[in-house]
Amino acid sequence: MEKMTYGSLEMLPQPASRIVFGTAVDPMTAGENADALLDGAAERGINFFDCARSYGRAEEVLGGWIRRRGNREKVIVLTKCGDIRNGIVKVNRQVILEQLETSLKTLQTDYIDVFLLHRDDPETPLSEIMETLHDVKREGKIRLFGVSNWTVDRIREANLYALRNRIEDFSVSSPNYGLALQMDDLWGGGCVSVSGPEHQADRDWYTGTQMPVIAYSSLGRGFFSGKFRADDPEGAKRVLDIYAQKGYLYPENLGRLKRAEEMAQRKGITVPEIAMRYAFASPMNLFAVVSTTKAERLDSSIRAAANPLTAEEAKWLEEGDTDHV
Repeated sequence: MEKMTYGSLEMLPQPASRIVFGTAVDPMTAGENADALLDGAAERGINFFDCARSYGRAEEVLGGWIRRRGNREKVIVLTKCGDIRNGIVKVNRQVILEQLETSLKTLQTDYIDVFLLHRDDPETPLSEIMETLHDVKREGKIRLFGVSNWTVDRIREANLYALRNRIEDFSVSSPNYGLALQMDDLWGGGCVSVSGPEHQADRDWYTGTQMPVIAYSSLGRGFFSGKFRADDPEGAKRVLDIYAQKGYLYPENLGRLKRAEEMAQRKGITVPEIAMRYAFASPMNLFAVVSTTKAERLDSSIRAAANPLTAEEAKWLEEGDTDHV
C-alpha cells in the first residue's frame, strides 16, 4: 500500500492528509453506523474528514466514530455552514453562529478544526462575515476558517478587509478542481470551479499564495469513475446522476476522458487514478476530497497523490494534439 502524503494547514498542530475523506455518502448521510468505513480510511493514513451541515446526518455519524475511537486530537474535522434554499444562499452572523453551535453539538466536540462557509452570500456585508468568524475563532470554537465556492476576487476582498482591520482572514478555500470541466452549476447557489483554461489566473493566484485548496469533485462526480467509456455517452447517463450530467456530461469532457483512457492503458492503471494524478500535478497546495463507501477504493487516490503526472502529461490530457506523451 502506498504511503499517505501530507501537507500542513495554518494553525493546526498535526499534518493533514492530502486525501480528505468526504462524508457526503451513504451510510453516513443516512445516519447509519460507518465505523468500518472510517476505520479503513484512518488505517490508510487519512486524518482529514470533510463534512457539512447539509450532508444529512454525516456530522452525527462522524462525531460518534470519533467519540468511540477516542481520536479527537488525531483527526482534522472540517465542516461547513450556510443555508441554501431554492438556490438562494443566506450566510450572515445569525446563520454562522447557529449552525456552528449545531455542528459542535452534533459532532460532540468543543472545537472545529476547519470551518468553511459553504457558499458566498453577496447580500451580507463582508464586515459582518469576517468579524463573526474572527469572534468565534478567538473564543476557541474553531481553529481556522475559510470558504467553499467563493471566487478568488471575493476571497481577496475579504482578506483585504481583515488585513485593514487587523483580524483573522480566510486561510483555506474549497473550489471544484479536476480534469473534468465544470460546464454548469451542479447544485445551484453559486458553485465555483478553478478547472479549465479560463481559470488559469485563479490557479496562478492559489499557486502564488499557496493557500490550501481543498478540491471537491476531482473525479467529476463519477465522470472519471471508469464505469463508462468516452465513446458511450448513453452509458454515461446510466452511471451519472442528474447533477453530474448537468455539470460534466459534455463533448469537451468526453474528449478528456478518451485521452485519460488511452493514458491509463499505457500506464497500466485505472482511469480514476489518472484523473487524480492529474489533479495532484497542479502546483497549487492541493488536498482532494474523495467520497466512497468502500475504503479500498481510496488506495488509488492515495497512490495518485504520491505519484502525480508530469506537466507535459497533464497538458496532453487537457489539449491533446501535442507530442505523444
